[in-house]
Amino acid sequence: MPFGQVANFKTNSNLPIEKFPIALNSNLKKSIRIKQAEEVEENFHSRLSCKRKTYRYVINNSQYGTAIYRNLETHIPMKLDVEKMQEAVKYFVGEHDFKAFKASGTSSKSSVRTIYDAKVIEMPDERIFIELTGNGFLYNMVRIISGTLVEVGMGKIEPIEIENIIKSEKRENAGKTLPPQGLYLVKVEYC
Repeated sequence: MPFGQVANFKTNSNLPIEKFPIALNSNLKKSIRIKQAEEVEENFHSRLSCKRKTYRYVINNSQYGTAIYRNLETHIPMKLDVEKMQEAVKYFVGEHDFKAFKASGTSSKSSVRTIYDAKVIEMPDERIFIELTGNGFLYNMVRIISGTLVEVGMGKIEPIEIENIIKSEKRENAGKTLPPQGLYLVKVEYC
C-alpha cells in the first residue's frame, strides 16, 4: 500500500538530491524506507505547509481477524452495516467545528476544520476502509470519527444523528476512540 509520509530537513551536503534515498536508507532501520527526495524552498515545512491530508482507518470485519496483520488494523468481529456507515460519513463533509471529535487536552486553538471528502469503502476481503481528506485534523479526530462510524455500523447511532453530534460540540456524544492500529496517513498534498 502506498503511504504518503513526508519529512523535511536542512543540510549542507553536496550529495546529489537523487542519491539521498539510497544514502538515508543505508543508515535507517529496515522498517523505514525513503522513496524520493527533492529540494524545496527554505521556508517549506512538511506539516505546516500542507494543504490537504488523507487518512485511512482499516477495520478487519471478519469473524476471526488475522494474526499477521493484527498490529496493522483493528479487528471488529461484529458484522457492521456498511451502507449505514456510508450514509453517515457524508455528514462530516464540509467546514464544521469538530470539538465533539477531539481528544481532551488537544492544544489546537480552533477545532474548526474542513473535510473535503469522506468515504467508507467495503473491500472484498472483509475489510472496511474509512477515508477522510481534510485541511487538517485534531488529535485523535480520525480515530474518534471512525469509532462513531463503527457505532453507526453496529446500530447504536443512526446516520442522521451525526449532524446533531457535530452541532453539540460535546465529546461524550460521539463514539469511542478506536485504537491506533489501523490508522494511516495515506496522502499529503501541498498545492
